[in-house]
Amino acid sequence: MKTLTGGRWIETGRWVEVFDPADVRTPAARVPALAASDVEAMFAAAADGFRTWRRTSPLQRARVLFQAAALLRERAADIAAAVTTEMGKTRAEAAGEVEKAADFFEYYAGLAREPYGHLVHDARPGTETHYRREPVGVVLAVTPWNDPVITPARKLAPALAAGNAVVLKPASETPTSALHLARALHDAGLPAGVLGVATGRSKDLSPALLANAGIAAVTFTGSNEVGERLRRAFADRNVRFQGELGGKNATVVLADADLDAAADAVVAAGFGQTGQRCTATSRVLVEHSVHDRFAAILESKAAALAVGPGAEPETQCGPLVSPAQRDSVLADIALAVEQGAAVLLGGDVPAAHPHGCFVNPTILTGVTPGMDVWRHEVFGPVVVLRAVADLDEAIDAVNDSDFGLAAAVFTRDLAAAHRFADEVECGQVAVNTTTSGWDVHQPFGGFRDSGSPFKEQGAEAVRFYTRVKTVAVRHG
Repeated sequence: MKTLTGGRWIETGRWVEVFDPADVRTPAARVPALAASDVEAMFAAAADGFRTWRRTSPLQRARVLFQAAALLRERAADIAAAVTTEMGKTRAEAAGEVEKAADFFEYYAGLAREPYGHLVHDARPGTETHYRREPVGVVLAVTPWNDPVITPARKLAPALAAGNAVVLKPASETPTSALHLARALHDAGLPAGVLGVATGRSKDLSPALLANAGIAAVTFTGSNEVGERLRRAFADRNVRFQGELGGKNATVVLADADLDAAADAVVAAGFGQTGQRCTATSRVLVEHSVHDRFAAILESKAAALAVGPGAEPETQCGPLVSPAQRDSVLADIALAVEQGAAVLLGGDVPAAHPHGCFVNPTILTGVTPGMDVWRHEVFGPVVVLRAVADLDEAIDAVNDSDFGLAAAVFTRDLAAAHRFADEVECGQVAVNTTTSGWDVHQPFGGFRDSGSPFKEQGAEAVRFYTRVKTVAVRHG
């Protein structure tokens, strides 16, 4: 595939190979490996594109986004196949991702008709004052491999709707999905330079990406380690930073809950996408009186999941994205057992797929707060169970984390549900549903080490991609 820069699709003669995690023996695709000089040219083109795009009517910007959404839907089968091939998602998960990406562009296109400012009172006679939002400039968007279409769309849609230009750095493991997204925007009429896609290895491109003086804002989704490095890199440069980082999300099951429904939700949130979601349920806190019964139900449901290549229609749990990710998950399981946890289910790899990056759905019991698996994000199909005495202990256990992204409670007690929502230190709270699955118009983001104060999604996202200007006009 070619990559997009300055309104042109280019090759460089240097390539990054992309592998299918269901069978890593043969490269599935390749994309251009850019050099530092290519990145510098992309930023220069973005600066030129911004000057054009910021002066483009918001309604015309909206037309481009609407058309891009339509093209994504027209090409959904091909794009979903690319997601499955390079990331490993099931076809159903990949198709849902493409649909949600189209939703993002439609939603932010619709916001173009909403006010971007307010008239305010002024004490000076004959003076009318208002404040308005305007684009910040060139945005650097760094996106991960686990949602290679949704996450770029979540950032590009509000950034472009507000009038910014974007340099997008997709993950090296999953660049072709982002290029499909860029192709839709380009074909929809996005002006030259407004979007560039910096394909290549992060270690080769990071110096050029971070050093550019024209960057006005950085939006990042990924690991805490990289997020903190980016935050520090821009801390003294008056560059705004938005980070959506890790999570160690908990689901609480109280004694009065519908245990079958709770187990279905934990299976969906813990093992869907092979656990490779920032909002995946990884800790399950069960009231003591129903712990063993719930564990048996959960084990039965998780054991029934079909593990295999995402392209196979019967697959419910695909591979991890890479050999390195598979080995990391297996190492986390081994460490948990070494520290005293017991394997209720899984903990191993399926023999049927020796050349893939598979780990069977895993449930660990006997987990204590002192274990690494209680505190560190595994990012794989691993769920840990812990018994708690009551709602008080459950809330304390949920908050016993450096993270604060998502939490859920299952109960029939409305008072307990409201108290849970009030007291857990998380940006996303669910009652009787999964920790994952937030819609495009709902503000999204976490507390503590799970991210920065700027939320993504919904109208809140526009705050990050705009700055406020106050204008006073004296008449006469």
